[in-house]
Amino acid sequence: MSFRSASLLALCLVSLAACDQSQPGEPVIRTDISGEKGVEIASAGEKKAAPSPSPTPTPSETANPEDSACEPVRFEDVVFTHCVADPAEHRVRMVLGSPPYRSLAKLSAARGEDAPRVAFAMNAGMYDGEGKPIGYYVEDRERLQELNRNEGSGNFHLKPNGVFYGTGGTWRIKTTEDFYSTVGDRPDFGTQSGPMLVIDGSIHPRISEDGPSKRIRNGVGVDKDGKAHFAITARPVSFGQFARFFRDVAGTPNALYLDGSVSSLWDPARGRMDTRADLGPLVVVEAKE
Repeated sequence: MSFRSASLLALCLVSLAACDQSQPGEPVIRTDISGEKGVEIASAGEKKAAPSPSPTPTPSETANPEDSACEPVRFEDVVFTHCVADPAEHRVRMVLGSPPYRSLAKLSAARGEDAPRVAFAMNAGMYDGEGKPIGYYVEDRERLQELNRNEGSGNFHLKPNGVFYGTGGTWRIKTTEDFYSTVGDRPDFGTQSGPMLVIDGSIHPRISEDGPSKRIRNGVGVDKDGKAHFAITARPVSFGQFARFFRDVAGTPNALYLDGSVSSLWDPARGRMDTRADLGPLVVVEAKE
């Protein structure tokens, strides 16, 4: 071994902790239940900074995939995790935390032992640097943010955007302008995001068939029977492919984009807990016991 090689080895051994730490801008790791390996997504240049990679969670000993409301579905050569909330079996809640939880793990830790069983949970809407929603947000009938009808840049302002909301077992998705014009009573829950993916059975007019922007994405749609369909992709997809999943597979006449790159899912029945960048508003689907 040369003197130069020995010196470099000694330097790394002395500062081993620093050598082992991931540097800003490196990929973050998400967990995939499709049977494929976890997917890495480069976070550099994204609108939200991502933390260092987290260890892949080990499935809980109490996990029982047969009880899961989610299942992997392959569509156009990509695995989507498709989760269905049924009003007959589930209730939907929005949860932020004060201060915001910023992660599904902190949400899980904050739930009391007598809390209803979680069927699944996801990030649900765009947010500012503190994790607070930038659009309409209602939690337990309390409005924490007003409807945002402003013009602007970015996915949220790719009009029409929309609102996912509901009271009791009636859940809906409307464009922001339709919501503004027709909804007078405050719902039990609500979150505004954008863009809309599917509007009255047609894909958003400004979404191309397969554009260059590809991200891991998550969203929600409501079908004709009133069930809410949530989806998150196993690897980056275009807006067009994501929208087609809701139209052609989930069968939802209206669907709303929730976010991309930071998209995360908690599925207790399968022992899945995605640990990614700091999150904002969270949607929790609880079992009716």
